[in-house]
Amino acid sequence: MAVAGDQNIQTLQEYMRGLKSTGAPCSHLIAILHKTQELYGYLPREAMDEIALTMDIPRAHIWGVATFYHYFNLTRPGRHSIALCMGTACFVKGAADILEAIKNKLNIDFGETTGDGLFTLQQARCLGACGLAPVMMINDKIYGSLTPEKAVAILDDYASREKKGVLHTGNV
Repeated sequence: MAVAGDQNIQTLQEYMRGLKSTGAPCSHLIAILHKTQELYGYLPREAMDEIALTMDIPRAHIWGVATFYHYFNLTRPGRHSIALCMGTACFVKGAADILEAIKNKLNIDFGETTGDGLFTLQQARCLGACGLAPVMMINDKIYGSLTPEKAVAILDDYASREKKGVLHTGNV
C-alpha cells in the first residue's frame, strides 16, 4: 500500500513497528496520527491505509478518529496558513468584512486551500492580540488594525514574493 521510495511512509512504518508490541494497536492511534501529520503536514489517504494495514485497525475507525478531532488535517495545507480572528473584539471591529474580502480574493472559505497551494484559510477564536483588532496571522506573524483592503494587500505581497521565488520566514 505504501508508495515505493516514500521516506515518510518508511519512517511511519518504523514508528508503528516500535509501538506494535506495546499494548493494543488502537491505544496508539492518536499518537500515530500525530506522527503522520508531523511527517506530511496532513493525513494523506495512503498513510491512513498504511496505518490500517500495519496496525490492523479498521479504516473506518481511523477515519472516525481523524475526522472527530479538529487538530487533524485531511487535506494538504497551503504553504502559508492564514488564521483570521473571529473573536469578539475582532468581529466587532470588522472581521466579517475582512473575511469577505479574503474569500473574494482567494476564492476559498474556512478550511480550504487555494488551487495553487499557496494559502489555507483557518478560523481562529482569539489570537491574543485584541488591542490590535481586527487581526489575522499568516504562518507565525500577526497583522493587526486590518481593513479589508489592507488584508488583501498583505496577501498580494505574499503572492508576489512567491512568484519572485523569495522564501518566506513569516516576515513581510
